[in-house]
Amino acid sequence: QNITHMQSTTPFSGAVRLGILGGGQLGKMIIDEVMRYDIFVGTLDPSTQASTAPYAHICRHGDFRKREDVLEFGADFDVLTIEIEDVNTDALRELEAQGKRVYPQPDVIDIFRDKSVQKEFYRKHAIPTSDFVILENKPTDWDDFPVVWKAATGGYDGKGVKLLRGKSDLVDLPDGRCVMEELVPIAKEIGVIVSRNVSGEIAVFPPVEMEFHPEANLVELVFAPANISAEQSAEAERLARILAEKTRIVGTLAVELFLDNDGNFIVNESAPRVHNSGHLSIEACYTSQFEQHVRAILDLPLGDTSLIMPAAMGNVVGEPEYSGKVVYLGAEELLRQRGVYLHLYGKTETRPYRKMGHITCLHKSTTQAREIVRSLRQTFKIIAQ
Repeated sequence: QNITHMQSTTPFSGAVRLGILGGGQLGKMIIDEVMRYDIFVGTLDPSTQASTAPYAHICRHGDFRKREDVLEFGADFDVLTIEIEDVNTDALRELEAQGKRVYPQPDVIDIFRDKSVQKEFYRKHAIPTSDFVILENKPTDWDDFPVVWKAATGGYDGKGVKLLRGKSDLVDLPDGRCVMEELVPIAKEIGVIVSRNVSGEIAVFPPVEMEFHPEANLVELVFAPANISAEQSAEAERLARILAEKTRIVGTLAVELFLDNDGNFIVNESAPRVHNSGHLSIEACYTSQFEQHVRAILDLPLGDTSLIMPAAMGNVVGEPEYSGKVVYLGAEELLRQRGVYLHLYGKTETRPYRKMGHITCLHKSTTQAREIVRSLRQTFKIIAQ
């Protein structure tokens, strides 16, 4: 297993109180692991219908972007973590000054929440990434096409990213700070999850390969092991480890990489949290990314990241023509399948391409696992009443 062992300095106590900023599906899946450790957990989210609401000991209704809400929430917890980057880091720094343990650290969150800062970090530390230009406002006279436009902040699940092929594509861009990236010929998109605990122990999950929806720009299918060479796998893990070391993150970092047509990796972007690309680890690895994150922020020994079995994971999203109260179709056929696991996120309302759950399949053949997930995504549907 790919772990650097170090001695923990923090005694573990089930009496610790853990607060999570964000109440979405990532928080829900963190709570699944937290409960196994008998830890008191609370979440802060603007929605009273948050995915974590039925599961957390406390589910506070508040805005994790507002200083006052974060300070009030954080006062009741010993350790604070995130499931979304768009949080008030100034408030988290104040909580750190009060003696709260905040992981990932606010300075680390600030590196990755802004894509322009993130790209500059890669350049400063010689992390391979695509060429880029940072603009304070949307481009109006850009001439070098094609190019990838990314909003500096606020983008997620395919939003805030657009391939620009000509001047006409500039018209509808929102104004604001942005990154203009070179369009890189891509052979494959690879993801690596890496975790680092308080004591500096690092564990890297095996690389996964990702396939994206051509319209929604969402991850559609993830599978492991990735169809790359042993040398390429080692290089992807090395880059993820370097990022964990350079940032000194405590928690989990998801690193998305492009493998170009020459066989070289460049880092596309990273997120300082558990991530969609790591969901298959719940069933496919000895330690899931969610348990690993909990271990890391509590300074516990990190778990074995090895694959138990090849696996594929497919996101289940709202059908494009439906919005409203959620209805699930086809669950019975899915649940008859051997080695198939269904995860639903508890979202009461669906809308086009909204992430509503995921399907994981374990199989001795990665190819077969992929085909099973592809087939089930055609029969299991999310519609509305």
